Amino acid sequence: MNYQEAIEYLYRATPVFQHSGGSAYKPGLSTVIALSEAFGNPHLALCCIHVAGTNGKGSTCHTLAAVLQKAGYKVGLFTSPHLVDFRERIRVNGQKVSEEYVVQFTKESQTLVEKLRPSFFELTTVMAFSHFAKEKVDIAVIEVGMGGRLDSTNIIKPMLSIITGISLDHTQFLGNTIEDIAIEKAGVIKPHVPVVVGEANKCLREIFTQKASTEYAPIYFAEDSKHILEAKLSEDQSYISYQTALWGEIQSGLTGDAQPINARTVMTAITLLQQRLQIPTSAIQSGFRNVISLTGLMGRWQVLEHSPLLICDTGHNAGGIAQIVSRLEKLKVTHLHIIFGMAADKDVKQVLELLPKQAYYYFCQASVDRAMPVDELYSLAKGCGLDGEKFVSVEKALASARKKASQEDALFVGGSNFVVADLLSTLHLLKK
Repeated sequence: MNYQEAIEYLYRATPVFQHSGGSAYKPGLSTVIALSEAFGNPHLALCCIHVAGTNGKGSTCHTLAAVLQKAGYKVGLFTSPHLVDFRERIRVNGQKVSEEYVVQFTKESQTLVEKLRPSFFELTTVMAFSHFAKEKVDIAVIEVGMGGRLDSTNIIKPMLSIITGISLDHTQFLGNTIEDIAIEKAGVIKPHVPVVVGEANKCLREIFTQKASTEYAPIYFAEDSKHILEAKLSEDQSYISYQTALWGEIQSGLTGDAQPINARTVMTAITLLQQRLQIPTSAIQSGFRNVISLTGLMGRWQVLEHSPLLICDTGHNAGGIAQIVSRLEKLKVTHLHIIFGMAADKDVKQVLELLPKQAYYYFCQASVDRAMPVDELYSLAKGCGLDGEKFVSVEKALASARKKASQEDALFVGGSNFVVADLLSTLHLLKK
């Protein structure tokens, strides 16, 4: 079995939510517990930070990993979904897990897969834990896949839990209200383990406070912190400068409108981690500034080309899209071209109603089963007053937008992780 064969086996033998959606979702922890036991319970050997939430999980995880890495720790990072290469999900000090390890683990797990029928995420969660244990990482930063209470990652016993923020997403699994979703996310709060909440209204604060009280877990709301005195986007828009109360100026390479919220959450977490870990100011400053190069983070207001400007972002629900639109409206360009597609299981109409009417759209369909058919997306978009064309693929939409755009224009690609993944794959192929 080579690496490509291993990946094909994983996709074929286990239900993959990234590809097929709800049919791959397996709530409950019994299967992942059985899998983990078969591999010697590697998660018990890990010192973990557990990150849940609707938006901001990825940026928070990557920034924390970068800071800890610059502080001299060996850091494991488990995130999802991947964009181009499966190995993006599992990293140690920014380096993707080796193809050889993926092959080895897949071979070793085949009998268990046939017996337990785990989901793709359950299997890859244990793969990550096993890899981190073998690599003897000092700290593992673990991103929740979905929800929290019944998520596969929730078998860990972390040193710190983080809940970034809550908005409506995956409602078919987590509940139809913000409050229902918050209860599921609150499931990551563990007995006596400190928890940081990034953003929460009064009602959600009550939910998190009650859960923390039940678990005797100290709770900290990042919104109440005074870490950031001022946040300002640089003139060339390449970084955000934060004037902080404790560490002077910190420049962050993540520049989306949501990033000050994420930065505040990370800074609150760092002050708690400093009670147990050595994290100097220089590591905080360097980790924030170099998070992309240190961790391989992609798809967060990522500028890919200039003249014309080409930007992508993986924001895919109403909360994430609203922040993207706010940033798009600040661009000083002649015309805005938006290449857009969505997953069929999202609240598509709600998102479309948020998009700027003055842009020209290139509606498309990503190359996964979960993608909304472009004819359906185009019809809904027209009903929302959006002007544009439809294309069968991201590649064709990009080619058309490039022909129409002038050097003073901007092209934005988003609406779905899958659309961004197809874009990055297309650009990679074009550069070969």
